[in-house]
Amino acid sequence: MVDATPTPVMVCGVGGKMGRATASAVVRRDGFELIPTALGKGRAGVVDVDGVAVTVIDVDAEDGEAVLKKAMETYPGLIVVDYTLPESVNANGELYVKCGVPFVMGTTGGDRDALLREVKASGNYAVIAPQMGKQVVAFQAAMKLMAEQFPGAFAGYTLTVTESHQSSKKDTSGTAKAIVASFNDLGCDFDVSQIELVRDVENQTGRMGVPEEHLLGHAFHTYRLTSADGTVSFEFQHNVCGRSIYAEGTVDAVGFLKRKVDAKDSKTLYDMIDVLKEGAMN
Repeated sequence: MVDATPTPVMVCGVGGKMGRATASAVVRRDGFELIPTALGKGRAGVVDVDGVAVTVIDVDAEDGEAVLKKAMETYPGLIVVDYTLPESVNANGELYVKCGVPFVMGTTGGDRDALLREVKASGNYAVIAPQMGKQVVAFQAAMKLMAEQFPGAFAGYTLTVTESHQSSKKDTSGTAKAIVASFNDLGCDFDVSQIELVRDVENQTGRMGVPEEHLLGHAFHTYRLTSADGTVSFEFQHNVCGRSIYAEGTVDAVGFLKRKVDAKDSKTLYDMIDVLKEGAMN
């Protein structure tokens, strides 16, 4: 018999734009329940999400572990979604593991290798990915597959990467880093420090073609490959306006993770490519 009980979801970082968009997607989606408590850093208060009043607890002022454990007792089967800050990624991951709560980490940045290593070793269920947009994940998976099937295919080519996001995003896109890794497996010699970050309005609207109404929420990426003699070039782009693609994909990841937890799957650490492969996206 299928369990009709909604999956309770805590969205940490609900006070931010991505957190709020995801919380709104949770409210709209059948089978999920946004709980009225969330963790935040340096901020406390109440955030209204489509009629749900979410109380944000400042972990700098209160015991985040106690708050999270109480929420787990009150809402059995709780899954946490994290859209906080890059500098909070590792500490938050440690907290979720310590409490034993399944989580979806959508926040980019932090020490990703340490995060993945610690979560995997713990056996705590989690989906950790730098990109939650469904179609962008498919593109990312295709690039990874091409690199596995045709290693060195672009040896000798020069790669340039330009990514534009809203000015509030300070770190380099995790998606860009993942795509660069595939290009390097294809034979390019490119360091992620070479990725050009475009955050000023003039270049965003002019050079990158970002619509003015989406300056505060967009992700425009261009990857250009040029042969050594300059006679051949390839260009890959993925341009996203708004946040709904990420929010909906995040809720898909929550549903996927819930099924894995319920099935007591032997694998516990996943990424969005795992979600995509299972066809677990609405």
